[in-house]
Amino acid sequence: MAKVNWGIIGCGNIAHTFAKSIAHCSDAQLIGAASTSMQRAKEFATPYNIQGYESYQALMQCPNIDAVYIANTHDQHFKTIAQCLKHNKHVLSEKPITVNAEQLQSLTKLAKQQNCFLMEGVWMRFLPAIVKLQQLLSEGVIGNVHSVNANFSLPGSFADTHRLMNPVTAGGALLDLGIYPISIADVVFNKAPEHIKSFVHKSTTGVDERSTAIVDYGNGQFASLASALQQNGPTEACINGELGYIRIPQFVGAKTLELHINDQDPQYFKYDFSDDENFKFEIAHVTQCILQKQTQSSVLPLGTSLRVMNIMDTLRAQWQLQYSNAVESAELTN
Repeated sequence: MAKVNWGIIGCGNIAHTFAKSIAHCSDAQLIGAASTSMQRAKEFATPYNIQGYESYQALMQCPNIDAVYIANTHDQHFKTIAQCLKHNKHVLSEKPITVNAEQLQSLTKLAKQQNCFLMEGVWMRFLPAIVKLQQLLSEGVIGNVHSVNANFSLPGSFADTHRLMNPVTAGGALLDLGIYPISIADVVFNKAPEHIKSFVHKSTTGVDERSTAIVDYGNGQFASLASALQQNGPTEACINGELGYIRIPQFVGAKTLELHINDQDPQYFKYDFSDDENFKFEIAHVTQCILQKQTQSSVLPLGTSLRVMNIMDTLRAQWQLQYSNAVESAELTN
């Protein structure tokens, strides 16, 4: 059986999720990981019995690696992806794929030039519960959809230097958490919005700590989308229609889905998988795309990522939240 050999760039927590999940994919194998620190790369690589690389460049130059999962901080995604593509590596980048739409457009052109696969890693979109959601909506079981309500909050306290609070690493709730409520609304409506209104509270570091957006998709279809750092709240999504509604508890990593139809008993759909399998659906999809010599995903094409990115650009413009020129630049360097 043909297999895709994967490498990881960035050795933080999300990289461990990828490394554990890929073990459940028969046509993919992890063979290397790179960090800016050789010690950190070795510490990450040892339990998975893979090669640790002393630099990103060293991993990119390895001829045995077919595809790379980008797991470093948001501010590094654009230039790291560009370097991987220039080394003819297929790329799956942890969300957000870039910090703005202009960067994504540059990478889209580069991936096409290099004939390489490129996709944003929004694992939620590949979960069986979300696939079931799309099936129910296509069947019209709740009638015309009128609205979506979605919230993703992350409790706890974060130091100003933490990547989520630090503008140097393109921190803030929107790019890390808010992309999920926006994405679930995009799954439902599958089109660009007409108008957006929003409210934001910024942290002392200047990044968005919590926000709410009212997104108008036209034809009387709206979404109320919220994300927050250092806040407790239910992570859930509700899709409201004329005949009923669909509730998805913990929609970001959805394992259950509730269907409520007028005057009927609720229906519950359950799709169980372990935490070590979180990314296996996404990895399996991307691996098949690569084996079939596709350069984009049919589930999450780059145009869809761009549509979501445009919403986040609009929100940041409304909030007057701009990162440094170094972080925002879409210039491709040699």
